[in-house]
Amino acid sequence: MNTKFIGRGAAAILLCISVSACGTDKKETVSTGVNEQTQIKQPAQQPEKPKEEDKATGQSEQKDQPLPASNMDKDTNGSNENQQETKKRPTPPPPPASKEKDKAVSIDGNGKVIVTNASSVTVLVNKKRNLPADYEPTDLVVPNVAFSFAGDSPKKQLRRSAARALEALFAQAKKDRIDLKAVSGYRSYSTQKAIFSRNAKKKGKEVANRTSAFPGQSEHQTGLAMDVSSASVSYGLEQRFGNTKEGKWLAKNAPAFGFIIRYPKDKESITGYSYEPWHIRYVGKDIAQAVANRGVTLEEYFGEAVPVKGKQK
Repeated sequence: MNTKFIGRGAAAILLCISVSACGTDKKETVSTGVNEQTQIKQPAQQPEKPKEEDKATGQSEQKDQPLPASNMDKDTNGSNENQQETKKRPTPPPPPASKEKDKAVSIDGNGKVIVTNASSVTVLVNKKRNLPADYEPTDLVVPNVAFSFAGDSPKKQLRRSAARALEALFAQAKKDRIDLKAVSGYRSYSTQKAIFSRNAKKKGKEVANRTSAFPGQSEHQTGLAMDVSSASVSYGLEQRFGNTKEGKWLAKNAPAFGFIIRYPKDKESITGYSYEPWHIRYVGKDIAQAVANRGVTLEEYFGEAVPVKGKQK
C-alpha cells in the first residue's frame, strides 16, 4: 500500500508539475490567442467604419484624410448631410451673355461713357453710351435689296449678319406685295459728325439732337441699322410712314427677321429720340421678338430704362 500510495502521490506530483507546465503554456497560448483574435478582428472591423461614415455623411471616401465617424456624426449633428444637399442643389443659370456684355463700358479722359463691346450685335448705343470714334465694323457688305438711290455709297452697307437678315425681310415683303426700299445704312463717325453739324446749324444743337445723333451715339455707326421707306411717302424718312401699309407691315414682321423699330412711339423719354418708324435695328431674332412681345425699348430690355432726361418732342 505504501508503494501504491507513493506511486499515486508521485503520479499526482508529476501530474501537478505537468498541469503547471501546461497551465503556463495554456496561459501563453490563450494570451497569444487573444492577440491573434484581436489582430484578426481589427482588419474585419476596419471596412465597417467607412460604411457607417458613408451612411451618415456620404463623403468618407471622398476625403484624403477622413475624420473618425463617431466624432464627425456627433459634432456636426447632421450638418454634413445639409452640406451635401447644398452641394447637390443646382446653381442658378447665369444671366444671358449678351446682357452682361452689353453693359460693358469704360470711361474716357473726358468722363464720357464708351462701350467696350462695339462689335456685338446686341450692343446698346444711345445718348449716354458712345461708340469709340475709331470703331468701324470689319464685315460690312452691301445687301442684295432695292435701294431708294442709285450708285455706290457706304450707306448701302450693313454688317454681314444684318445684311442677310434684311435680304430675307425684303424677300418676305415682296411675297406679301409690300414694296420697301433701303435708304441709309452704315455711317462712319466722321460722316455722322458732318451730318449733325449741318443739322445743328439749321435747327440748333438741342432741336437737332431730337432726330439726329451726336457722332459716336449713332446706331448707324454699328452697321446694324437701316432706314427703310416706301413710295407711299416718296421714300422719305417721315413719321407718317408708320401709318402706311408698308410701315405697319414692317413693324409687325421685322422682329421675325431679327429687327426692331428702334425708336418707337411714346418712348422718347427713354430712347432720347423722336418716333422713327423707318429706323430698324438688327439684334437677332430672340431679342427682337422679346422686345416686340413686351412692347419695350432696347433700353428697357437691357435694364437701362432711362438713359436721357426729359421728354423729347
